[in-house]
Formats: sequence, C-alpha cells, structure tokens
Amino acid sequence: MGRQLRIEYPDAFYHVTARGNERKDVFKSERDRIKFLEYLESAVVRYGAVIHAWCLMNNHYHLLIETPSGNLSQIMQHINGAYTNYFNTKRKRSGHLFQGRYKSILVEADEYATELSRYIHLNPVRAGAAAMPDKYKWSSYKNYIGRQEAPKWLKTGFILEQFGNSDASAWMQYRSFVEDNIGKGQESPLNSAVAATILGSADFVAGIQERYVTAIPSHRNLPALRQLANKPDIDQIIETVRKGLGENGRVAEKAAIHLCHIYSGALLSEIGKRFGVKDSAVSQASRRFILEIEKDAELKKKVGKLVKNMGLSNV
Repeated sequence: MGRQLRIEYPDAFYHVTARGNERKDVFKSERDRIKFLEYLESAVVRYGAVIHAWCLMNNHYHLLIETPSGNLSQIMQHINGAYTNYFNTKRKRSGHLFQGRYKSILVEADEYATELSRYIHLNPVRAGAAAMPDKYKWSSYKNYIGRQEAPKWLKTGFILEQFGNSDASAWMQYRSFVEDNIGKGQESPLNSAVAATILGSADFVAGIQERYVTAIPSHRNLPALRQLANKPDIDQIIETVRKGLGENGRVAEKAAIHLCHIYSGALLSEIGKRFGVKDSAVSQASRRFILEIEKDAELKKKVGKLVKNMGLSNV
C-alpha cells in the first residue's frame, strides 16, 4: 500500500487527523488530553505551527493547522511522537499508538477554513458525545463563542474576523453558523478533496499540481500522485460515464458532473459551461451526488467501476 502524498510549503493550511491503532482509544483520561494540548503548544513554540481549531475525541483527533515554515512533517512528528512516548511510558506499553501516519489534507483556507472549523467543532455532536458543541469540553469551540478565553497558542482571529467587527458580534454569528447546522446532515467538506489530498477550487488544485506535484519523482509509490498526474479530461469522463451508465439520463449527468469536479482538474466554469449550469452549481451537485451514492450501494459500486475504468483510485 502506498503512502500518503505529502505536499509542504510555507503558509500552507491543513486538516490533520490521526486515529488510534485498531481504532482503540488514544485518550483515556483528562490528564491525557491536557498533555496532548501541551504538545500542541510546544509545537507552536518550537516549530512555528499555527493552530486554528482542534477537537479531541476518544480514539482520534482533528486539527486545522497552518505551517508558516512549511514543516508539517516536523510538527506532526513532534506532536504524535511526544504524545506516544508519554502514553506508552505512563501505561508501561510499547509499540504504535496511532494507526499508521497522520492523515493530512491540504486546504485552500480562504474557501474552506470556516466550513472545516464548523465540521471539526460539530464532530462530538455527530458522534453522540454531546447534544450541543458547547457542552463538549475537549474542543476549541468555547474559545470561538466567547465562553472561554483562548490560550495564546490558539489563533481564532483568522476565522472569526469573517463573522463580525467586534468580538461579541463575531462570537454570536459564529455560534449561529455552527449550531444552525445541527441535525441537517452536514456532509464532510473533506469528501470534496481531490485524490484525498487537496481541498480547494479547481484553480487552487491546478496551481498546487503545477508548482509541487510535478516535481515529485513519478516512480514513488504514491496513489494520490498517480491520480493527480493522470487526469482525464471532461470528454473522457463523459464518454466513460456514457458507456458505464448508458442513457440513464439524470443519474448519468450527475455522475459525470461529480467525476469532472473531482478528477478532471478543469475550472468550475469549464465544467459548468459543458453541462449548462452555473459555476457554483457544479460543486453543489458534486457534494449532493456523494450523499446520494452513500445511500445507494449499487450506484456507488457502478461509480467505483467508472473510476477504476479511468485508471484512477476512489477519493
């Protein structure tokens, strides 16, 4: 199995998560959680990490992190390594604590930071750990709604400045932004990540591909690299969908739009023009189709076969 493609550069934003080995708990006590937060703070001090949001669940965690020095690997090696050493020493155990390496998705911050912060802060509600996000102790949510002063190592300003001119206004509007979404079946914005590696507009993905991906040796065993380097164009995708789904009208069109959005690397305007829809409708249709195939096992199987026929891997 190939390793995850890592793209690092100064001032990059990432959604980072790591899960316990065999899905076992990595936080067993309040002290464990406090210790992990201490390692976040030391990553800020020692390696210049910028932490924008966080949430600690029992067997995994979520971070929204910025790397001014382009050193995500160094930062995460410190956080996960130090915490694993602490956890193993405390419990007289050895071996891996986390399931493989951490998973990171490069994010176009201006487009997705607020949405990702909401996704992170609602994680306890989705998991049934709390009825409301402000009732869950182990996330940065209370810092975002003025219920708790943010520690110096947590930067809430980048996101909150988009919600109001004063602290009180921003806290109130951000709270509405998050809590009004409860019970609406929010789809993970991460589902739109290209090659499970980059989350952003087509222009952002293309720019990253041109500046960073092409410089990576093609022989490396990185599935995401192969996927990003061999993008089918819109015509190829439409023809593949036609052959796979026949003249299945609306379903075929939705599948084609979704696959063009995820795999073609074309601009939203190009895809929209081809299908006669607005730019914004392309990404919206793609997200809706993801939800649709998650509820329809047979359709999901057919779409997976289409992706395989194009020589790609599922996102």
